[in-house]
Amino acid sequence: MTISYYKDVHVRRAITQELRRAGVDVLSAQEDGCGELSDPLLLDRATSLGRILFSMDDDLLTEATRRQTEGLPFAGVIYAHQLRITIGQADRDLRLIAEVYEPADIANRVEFLPF
Repeated sequence: MTISYYKDVHVRRAITQELRRAGVDVLSAQEDGCGELSDPLLLDRATSLGRILFSMDDDLLTEATRRQTEGLPFAGVIYAHQLRITIGQADRDLRLIAEVYEPADIANRVEFLPF
């Protein structure tokens, strides 16, 4: 798997646990000491680490869209609405992305889950 994820504070811990059981590289903002960062700084942090930011925070979509509009690079965002995805769906879709995508495939893009 070539994709590594950076998980923000809005993502359920159970999703992280399932991904890790499957061997997917996931780092949470809390583990990184960045749980209180603003969305722009959080996206900067994920990008600096070469990790795709997985979020369930609507505000992060605004930041990603702003960067796309202004041509500012970022590692990529995967977004799922908290009420429209199950833990199983998130686990399945994130594992699939990690297995078939390369980081360049997601760079400067936003992917929406579930597929």
